Amino acid sequence: MAPSKDTPEAPAGDRIAKVIARAGICSRRAAEQLISEGRVFVNGELLKSPAYNVQPEDVIQVDGEPLPSSKKMQLWLYHKSKGIVTTHSDPQGRKTVFESLPRELPRVISVGRLDLNTEGLLLLTNDGTLARHLEHPTTGWARRYRVRVYGKITPKLMKDFEALKDGITIDGITYGSIRVAIEKKKGDAEAKKSHNSWLTMSISEGKNREIRKILEHFGLQVTRLIRVSYGPFQLGALQPGEAKQVPQKMLADQLGNWT
Repeated sequence: MAPSKDTPEAPAGDRIAKVIARAGICSRRAAEQLISEGRVFVNGELLKSPAYNVQPEDVIQVDGEPLPSSKKMQLWLYHKSKGIVTTHSDPQGRKTVFESLPRELPRVISVGRLDLNTEGLLLLTNDGTLARHLEHPTTGWARRYRVRVYGKITPKLMKDFEALKDGITIDGITYGSIRVAIEKKKGDAEAKKSHNSWLTMSISEGKNREIRKILEHFGLQVTRLIRVSYGPFQLGALQPGEAKQVPQKMLADQLGNWT
């Protein structure tokens, strides 16, 4: 139905936070914070509210610097090594992911994080809005990990693992559905004797140190943690420190109607 003459038309252009996110500076939420801190100018004037729609001719500055030209939304797969942090800088002087990226990559942000001792697949993008979308639990994308644990896998523990499909609450924190499978290998008697096992775990939320906390709850010590997939995106044969761009067709196919 066409709007009546009394219905106000939506202002033209895109919201300022969306435009800043599209330029790869940060997420929409972080862009709104930049505005509230007085760090964003449009056409030389301080922007006081995120409720502002940008026109194509507008000149946007963040921290005194012009906004980078809008670029095509891109996504990369990156194999993060153990012992580096997923931040742009670290007060403790530890090596960061963004210091370790291949030089040919443009300015990117990470889709979520992997902690210091977790390795494997990390998604990187030049688009803050895309990062926020892929991080959000409503996407329904599972994160799958291979986990080496030290501890005895008993029949009771197997039943506990099966029950994790319905979620679990530990120390007041509720975790959603978790799928656990034990990797079985022939001739692995020595590993069984030492109580070392490999598990495959699939989670959908990715709360802080989720896998480690859940397994510690069951008396198991995580000795290695590798993310092997994030939704449809796979680590595959990507080597530590390597990055590979996701083809635009695959990205479009996976995002569907989302823009």
